[in-house]
Amino acid sequence: MRALLQRVSQASVTVEGEVVGEIGGGLLILLGVGQGDGEAQVKMLVEKIVNLRIFGDAEGKMNRSLLDVKGEALVVSQFTLYADARKGRRPSYTNAAPPAIAEPLVERFKEGVVGYGVKVAGGVFGAHMQVQLCNDGPVTIWLDSAEL
Repeated sequence: MRALLQRVSQASVTVEGEVVGEIGGGLLILLGVGQGDGEAQVKMLVEKIVNLRIFGDAEGKMNRSLLDVKGEALVVSQFTLYADARKGRRPSYTNAAPPAIAEPLVERFKEGVVGYGVKVAGGVFGAHMQVQLCNDGPVTIWLDSAEL
């Protein structure tokens, strides 16, 4: 699994003109599921993300986690995180898991984050979405379960 984290002061996702998910301060998590991903990757990534110390403490040092700041999470599925653009001009997405595998794992990921007591909002799997955010910092971090 791959996740692109953006620390935000607010974020929302809209489908067909309707806001389907929004949060205040916390993390926008763009989440991609790859071929061969399963429960082990979900668990590993959830635990890493909720405990990652990327929020400021009293001295402004990045020393607090999403749990510490009681932040929220907006999870948006994004198969394009598995784009392979090494050949030609059109990216290949063959490394992304098919929807029948990816959608349940995205839902399981959201459930895992909720299990830590975090308020979670989400997009609509497979829909054309508009994501709006105010990146705080800016702080943007890339995680790949294969590299953790």
